[in-house]
Amino acid sequence: MKKLRLLASFVLIVLMFTMVSSVAAQSYSFNLTQETVNVYWNSDGTMALDYVFTFANDLSGHVIDFTDVGMPNGNFDMGTITADVGGNQVNISSDFQGDGPYGFSVDMGAYAIQPGQTGSVHVVVGKITQVLQKDTTDPTTYASSDFAPAYFTTAHGNENLMVIFHLPPGVQSQEPRYHATQGGWPCADQPATAYDDQNRITYTWQCATADGSKQYTFGASFPKQYVPADAIYTPPPFDISGFISSIVNNLSGVCCFGFFILMFVGAPILSAVNSKKRKLAYLPPKISIEGHGIKRGLTAVESGILMEQPLDKIMTMILFGVVKKNAATVVTRDPLKLQLASPLPADLRDYETDFLQAFANPDLAARRKGLQEMTVKLVNSLSDKMKGFSRKETIAYYQSIMERAWQQIEAAGTPDVKSQMYEESLEWTMLDKNYDDRTRRVFTGPIFVPLWWGRYDPSYSPASTSSASSISKTVSSGRSSASVPGAAFAASVVTGVQGFSSKVLGDVRSFTSGVTNRTNPVPVSTSSGGHSGGGGGHCACACACAGCACACAGGGR
Repeated sequence: MKKLRLLASFVLIVLMFTMVSSVAAQSYSFNLTQETVNVYWNSDGTMALDYVFTFANDLSGHVIDFTDVGMPNGNFDMGTITADVGGNQVNISSDFQGDGPYGFSVDMGAYAIQPGQTGSVHVVVGKITQVLQKDTTDPTTYASSDFAPAYFTTAHGNENLMVIFHLPPGVQSQEPRYHATQGGWPCADQPATAYDDQNRITYTWQCATADGSKQYTFGASFPKQYVPADAIYTPPPFDISGFISSIVNNLSGVCCFGFFILMFVGAPILSAVNSKKRKLAYLPPKISIEGHGIKRGLTAVESGILMEQPLDKIMTMILFGVVKKNAATVVTRDPLKLQLASPLPADLRDYETDFLQAFANPDLAARRKGLQEMTVKLVNSLSDKMKGFSRKETIAYYQSIMERAWQQIEAAGTPDVKSQMYEESLEWTMLDKNYDDRTRRVFTGPIFVPLWWGRYDPSYSPASTSSASSISKTVSSGRSSASVPGAAFAASVVTGVQGFSSKVLGDVRSFTSGVTNRTNPVPVSTSSGGHSGGGGGHCACACACAGCACACAGGGR
């Protein structure tokens, strides 16, 4: 009898183990190796989505017979949804079982992904409404939307995630603003910008080390004029009593409340800090797209823009250039007043011509605006030139030119040679971050000034400086026979930058910010609530961000 009991117990344990193993074998377990989503904001204010998911099913995983795709809200048109697996059409079901309030299911049917197999699912959603809201920082002129692509909490490993925003037709390159990414996005925060085949501006975020089980949120703002006014959704007033009730009755609400406080109190503080850091970053994100090889043939000024040198230094470099070409003469240094040549030399570059046109305006405010316009055009021109080339390699190349110029100047054996080297490389030496100190350190002895120096420094007098100097000799064409103390010459060059800053640009940060707002807008800080997850994750938060598109995830059953 005792043996029978032991045998029965053993059989029961085996059966229980078998049942547990059977249940475990039914769990979905896969790697979302690739996810690409094209997000279209259309001219009628609706959103369209084009997803491609690539699943690598685990050997021990349940067959992927359904794919639950979360939606931003419940205003999607089921009649516009299509799906295929490897080009084979499959059915769409409203039986959404992902974690979240809104979504649909792709019935894989005969094309289900078996354990150990890999397959791609292509899903198109033609119309989603109420996805735009007023921008929180500029509600009168801008619309805003955030979007979190579908994620699957049963996924494991890295995924190559690409999110491509297609902004409405007609939006101009200087108008849109991307939002700061949310959710711990592990790659570059700034999107790559380009144009699609419909000539619409695109923002692209891509990361090969994203986590398929995590939610990442991306966003953009653009002028409201490109969509109908009635397409911009105004959410109902916030129900504080219901919100407090949910906190009391639901533990997950406590998490959401903490997140709410973090986003509405902490986010503005972080946004202000980040905004301040980025005011001087005037290069657009697309210049940061790493291509291959060095872009040769850039001028010292263009190289300075590529390195994001301070704009007061860039302006001084341009001033030296136009003076050397006999296109302008400095009449007074304080305030800076130029006498323009007539006619202008034919060898001026576009940015030099724009620079002189700005100075032709006697009104200081109009002049600053003209200089900002010149800088925006210069940045955009450089951006076009850098397409397909590596910014990192190109910067290193021009830094080596700058360093080689300084080394030749420092190694010069006589004041004559040193003066000649410096005149030839003046603008390149200014690319040095320690330009001020290095100039003063190198020029301690006498230096022979260039013939054009009098057009830059009105206080310079060849006769007086020559008589005061103990050195006087005839030099090669292009430089005068008069020498001046190197320290005085260095001080004149260095203070030229400082004078340009205070007397022409005013506050450099404000001036640069005016350029940055056009070429590399500061991301719009948006408030966002939690988003529901799929495949096993749970959250009771509702979407609460500006124009937020909360994509709830699924992934099997």
